[in-house]
Amino acid sequence: MLRAQTAIVARRATALIAAMLISLGASAVGWAVAEEPSAAPAAGESEAYLVEVADVTAKVGEPAVIRATLKARDGYRILKHYNNRVIQLSSFDDGVAFEQRMVPATLDEETLVFEVPLRATKAGKHPINGVIRVGYIHGTDEMAMVSLRLIANVTGTE
Repeated sequence: MLRAQTAIVARRATALIAAMLISLGASAVGWAVAEEPSAAPAAGESEAYLVEVADVTAKVGEPAVIRATLKARDGYRILKHYNNRVIQLSSFDDGVAFEQRMVPATLDEETLVFEVPLRATKAGKHPINGVIRVGYIHGTDEMAMVSLRLIANVTGTE
């Protein structure tokens, strides 16, 4: 009797899982057809923001600044009252020292600007990264806070 009940439960669970997978697959196909390929950002990019970051070259030990800008894409707005910031800054090989642990954004004509003060501690090219925490508004009823990657290179010169 117990074995028969176990078999029934297993069949029902399998049927439920199959139905969920079919449903998810159908909704994903419908979403893919509804979206234009050119409208979607590339892998790793934000739907809400266009991110621009420039690499920097500076003399070892002298102050420098990496500038990152975020512009809201069509249909999105900057959540101005959120604590938009860069955090968790690090250097791959300890070739860069950061002056601040957290860098707040400034707003310049509907563009978020992050100016990250740093110093190259060694000569050569040093990959750096951080996390950009920002908020956005989409349409009239969607508001979200997201994490974006800050990736750049600092080249230290003698």
